[in-house]
Amino acid sequence: MTRSIILLFALSTLLIGCSDSQDKEIMTFEYPTAHKGDVVDDYHGTQVADPYRWLEDPDSDETRAWVEAQNAVTSPYLASLPSRDRIKDRLTEMWDYPKYGAPYERGGRYFFSKNDGLQNQSVQYVQESLDDEPRVLIDPNTLSEDGTVALGGMSISLDGKRMAWATNVSGSDWRTWYVRDIDTGKDLDDKIEWSKFSGASWDEKGEGFYYSRYDAPVEGNELEDANYHQKLYYHKVGTSQSEDVLVYARADQKEWGFGGSVTESGDYLIISVWKGTSPKNMLFYKDLRTPGSPVVELISVFEADYGFVGHDDNIFYLSTDLDAPKQRLVAVDIENSAKDQWYELIAEKDITLRGVGMINGNEFVGQYMKDAHSVVYRFDIHGHQIGEVELPGIGTVGGVGGEREDAETFYVFTSFLYPPTIFKYDFTTGLSTVFREPEIDVDLTGYITEQIFYPSKDGTRIPMFIVHKKDVKLDGSNPTLLYGYGGFNVSLTPYFSISRLAWLEMGGVFALANLRGGGEYGEDWHQGGMLQNKQNVFDDFIAAGEYLIAEGYTSKDKLACQGGSNGGTLVGAVVNQRPDLFAAAIPEVGVMDMLRFHLFTIGWAWVSDYGSSEDPDMFPTLYSYSPYHNLIDGTEYPAIMVTTADHDDRVVPGHSFKYAARLQEAHAGSNPVLIRIETKAGHGGGKPTSMIIEEVADQWAFLWKHLGMEK
Repeated sequence: MTRSIILLFALSTLLIGCSDSQDKEIMTFEYPTAHKGDVVDDYHGTQVADPYRWLEDPDSDETRAWVEAQNAVTSPYLASLPSRDRIKDRLTEMWDYPKYGAPYERGGRYFFSKNDGLQNQSVQYVQESLDDEPRVLIDPNTLSEDGTVALGGMSISLDGKRMAWATNVSGSDWRTWYVRDIDTGKDLDDKIEWSKFSGASWDEKGEGFYYSRYDAPVEGNELEDANYHQKLYYHKVGTSQSEDVLVYARADQKEWGFGGSVTESGDYLIISVWKGTSPKNMLFYKDLRTPGSPVVELISVFEADYGFVGHDDNIFYLSTDLDAPKQRLVAVDIENSAKDQWYELIAEKDITLRGVGMINGNEFVGQYMKDAHSVVYRFDIHGHQIGEVELPGIGTVGGVGGEREDAETFYVFTSFLYPPTIFKYDFTTGLSTVFREPEIDVDLTGYITEQIFYPSKDGTRIPMFIVHKKDVKLDGSNPTLLYGYGGFNVSLTPYFSISRLAWLEMGGVFALANLRGGGEYGEDWHQGGMLQNKQNVFDDFIAAGEYLIAEGYTSKDKLACQGGSNGGTLVGAVVNQRPDLFAAAIPEVGVMDMLRFHLFTIGWAWVSDYGSSEDPDMFPTLYSYSPYHNLIDGTEYPAIMVTTADHDDRVVPGHSFKYAARLQEAHAGSNPVLIRIETKAGHGGGKPTSMIIEEVADQWAFLWKHLGMEK
């Protein structure tokens, strides 16, 4: 990597000028001067300048000085916004209510999570029965003073006696695993390091567990180096990590990853083999009843998505989108596994199957998505539909799991205006009853959710949820926040958010668009927004904004957009293409350099969705929308607040650093174009409550100012 030697910067001063003839406040920002290097790359004959390449090194003195200078601009400005403290106080007040996770049973014990309200991290509890007093199993708040050490994973042995638990530090994806005795609440000496993108799955007797890890990275490069050659191991409790048994690895396939899961019967280890973020995977298994048995390649090509649901002896039940873009369920005899011998149990429907479980003996429970909201059906062992789990309304279901012999299950139902509520479902009666519901001191009756469908540029029908006060007037005057993602087969469904409830209370309208690239309508919908089709995602989002304006919800002076990760890419690309459409934008932890993302940590895995600049056929597409490369000098951009974090080892902060430096160089208007850089945080997972409230307060205050909500 070519790196510039010198960084020249000017400590910045915020100057707020006088009002113009329209009584509009004029603001002048003196941004840190970022040195421009002379790096130029040749992509298949096209010369591409990368003047801010040096910002890819987060630990260099030059980058640290630039970060400090940016914070010297952003932090005082946000603190000066008159609405900021008031918004923070209201968020804190609204956030302060108990939040529970759905209980689940292992070995006769029940496990669940609870946050009293403002605790930085949720606490894990155990109780001997649903009627017994719960006791604390692990409190992550005791692991650090500032709440930046989070519980990164947890797995309970089948007998309910041991727990494997992992920590994430400062938002990093790296996990360190430990083992706790549930009876005593004390940890054993076990410590497993350098695990990432992995859970832990116990063997039948609770003597050890399977997990995946990478080789230890070069010291000092833990948050930047590419992650290749994941390996699947077995750890026996009471031994050192150096003694762990290598179960499966492929030295000839550096991009393959492995997820190991022991079946409920304890008979098999199911190995899902993944490559990148593509939903296509392979499926291997190992017979644990026979010591030293080999790993068998049941499905050995990346042709479709396969999910293991359960088994009866040698009959495996698999969900798949093979020949069924919206998924189906098949039965496979592993002793005669040729595809022409597979038996279809549940055929593909016109709605999308998102998950299947085996509960209540011989029942399949299928969670479906219909126009981006949940529907749950019951099927017998032969695949015949025998019922539906009635839900409280249009929303999202989480859970509906358990062990095969369970006659009951717990699930969480939520929607934009329906706080996460835990229901207990009885398979015998077919009835759901409220098990726990939150007590929120906010009147939700004054708000409404609409689902509309609008045409994209090419005529494709796109769904969108719009949430607002019931008395909103469609006169174009409403401050509106448009949110999107559009990638990696991820579905955006209705869910409750205190931060967005605060936005509604402030008088804002919230809109969530279900863009192509997601999984709302199956694999065809996903492929409609990936690789060379990525522009469809941007067109869908732009059309959403135009719809909100045309229908009178808002106007271009009152419309803002927001998205995180791949959604940050979306916001950056769309603002470049239509800077006139938005008054403000918040791209969060986005992939902003589409030509180099694959060179850092797990970025190579996104090639399946994005493509790679090393591919001469994909380079023109990536170059055409890359947010960093498509900023145009002299353009008046909306008010923009870029957000990132110093420990983000998924989308490394260099993406946002380079984009912000180039944005500040190109921008010709008076709107602020700022970057907010969080410390001791990562891509978002495990972020403490106090940090989230501070961040949301900054975001809403920024929008309050630049959407004219003070008037």
